[in-house]
Amino acid sequence: MTENPPTTALDDRWRQAHLGRLLGHAMRRFDERVLALMTHDAEVPLALSNLAARGQVGAAHIHITRHLALGGSRLTDLAASAGMSKQAMGDLVDQCVAWDLVKREPDPLDARARRIVFTPTGLLWLAAFRAAVAQAEAEFRAQVGQDVATVVALGLEAYALA
Repeated sequence: MTENPPTTALDDRWRQAHLGRLLGHAMRRFDERVLALMTHDAEVPLALSNLAARGQVGAAHIHITRHLALGGSRLTDLAASAGMSKQAMGDLVDQCVAWDLVKREPDPLDARARRIVFTPTGLLWLAAFRAAVAQAEAEFRAQVGQDVATVVALGLEAYALA
């Protein structure tokens, strides 16, 4: 029978500094910055800007912005793309429908199915998201340097798409 060696404070650092944890922190920081930039974008409808500024719009709402196809998506496809359950995505879509970001409409390929599509307000939100992502990426490059930013982007792309 082997015994586990005693854990020391030095041995414990890995729990706070492993790559997965750092990636999680970086993603949350990036998404928070994107939302902050969107709250100050003049193209974002005031009601949405106010919701974002009060913390009512969060990272979960960004899933719809990131994953909803421009031509619309079925709920199951949207949930799968975002890595969420169908029920959780349905709740999120309901909220975004209430905010006029998206709407449900009949699927032209299947009369039984519905598609979620961006509304005109949702398309303004998407444009603001694009501008905010570009700004947040530029800030990242300025903070870590262009060479490091390029290596990070290449590494993350290789890892995520493997």
